[in-house]
Amino acid sequence: MTESKAMKQNENSNEERIVLSRSVRKKVCNRHQFLQSSWNYERMQNGGWAFSMIPAIKALYTKKEDQVAALKRHLEFYNTHPYVSSPVMGVTLAMEEERANGTPIDDAAINGVKVGMMGPLAGVGDPVFWFTLRPILGALGASFAISGNIIGPILFFLVWNLIRYIFEWKSQELGYKAGNEITKDLSGGLLGRVTLMASILGMFIVGALVQRWVSINFTATISEITQQEGAYIDWANLPAGAEGIKQALSQFAAIGPSALNQVKVTTLQDNLNSLIPGLVPLLLTLGISKLLKKDVSPITIIVALFIIGIIARYFNIM
Repeated sequence: MTESKAMKQNENSNEERIVLSRSVRKKVCNRHQFLQSSWNYERMQNGGWAFSMIPAIKALYTKKEDQVAALKRHLEFYNTHPYVSSPVMGVTLAMEEERANGTPIDDAAINGVKVGMMGPLAGVGDPVFWFTLRPILGALGASFAISGNIIGPILFFLVWNLIRYIFEWKSQELGYKAGNEITKDLSGGLLGRVTLMASILGMFIVGALVQRWVSINFTATISEITQQEGAYIDWANLPAGAEGIKQALSQFAAIGPSALNQVKVTTLQDNLNSLIPGLVPLLLTLGISKLLKKDVSPITIIVALFIIGIIARYFNIM
């Protein structure tokens, strides 16, 4: 008897493999419809995600301490488009299933895959569902409604939710099957590579969005310089009518925003932008990340930012 056959027989004789049944996966999908029901500013969709995972956690783990650990694992930060969250759920179910069967998958691997997938998928959900499918169905329903036909709103409600639910169930199953394929090749390091790539992609997206999401403007005045004639738009002596507008626009295009006023005001933010644009938002993001790693409550950080912002605004610093 070969070594591989002996190992298979030994595994089968010791313990049966735990598999998430279709009914359990269906329960997870049904609960996943309420992903945003407990949305919060601290960890966003984590409550709805953990609620969705409960049927799977109960099916996979029999010991109370294992169930508690799994639930805590899925209470980490999570946020994406609610409909395209389903494939992330499917992959996560497959990884949890493998972990329950003894595969060495740690918390970091599961959360890394979640974070890595939720960012790119979030950008897909908005244009597909909010900006394409729903407006089309809404226009179709409205065409019936404006003629007084009650079938308009009913058609929109039924068709929209039918398409949405079918997509969520099918994409969850697709993610579940893909997750099983990923976890089968642990010996070749595929899971490690997927986790690493997902983490890198997630960090890349967060880093790229810092400039867009984080805005800090230091309004403290550094200098005020009276500009020479010709370096600013002399509004009082501009020609009347279209010629004056044309001249003002030409000067603005040639000189820049400083041409709007005779006195050129330089703020602290202007100096920072001339050195390294976006430096302060980046430092703030890294600082908050450092505080979170030291287990400082996100609520405490949010309140502190509010207080700092109010004080800075009062003293005209920001």
